[in-house]
Amino acid sequence: MSGPRPTTPDPRPAPHRAPRPAPRPAPDPRPAPDTAGDVVRWAVFSCVLVPVVLLWYGTAPAGAAGTALGLAAVTAACRFLLRRSERGTAPRGGGRHTRSSTPVD
Repeated sequence: MSGPRPTTPDPRPAPHRAPRPAPRPAPDPRPAPDTAGDVVRWAVFSCVLVPVVLLWYGTAPAGAAGTALGLAAVTAACRFLLRRSERGTAPRGGGRHTRSSTPVD
């Protein structure tokens, strides 16, 4: 017999395929945690707590006040340096300066 063959349905069931999961939406960009802010908050807490503990244990009020001022100064300096490092300031002048005849490793 020449010509097209009649099509008969395949008695075998089609292989089961699991449905593809839907693509995940892009995660919400969350801001980075403010670690410098956390450090500064703990330092300020310490600036208050340490003089209170010193007074509790009988230290002279002038000594506790001096300690508080010293801790506050150190906290302020650390805060300044932490904020500066977070900004990622570019170095001034940049790089090594060598003469043209000096070999560079």
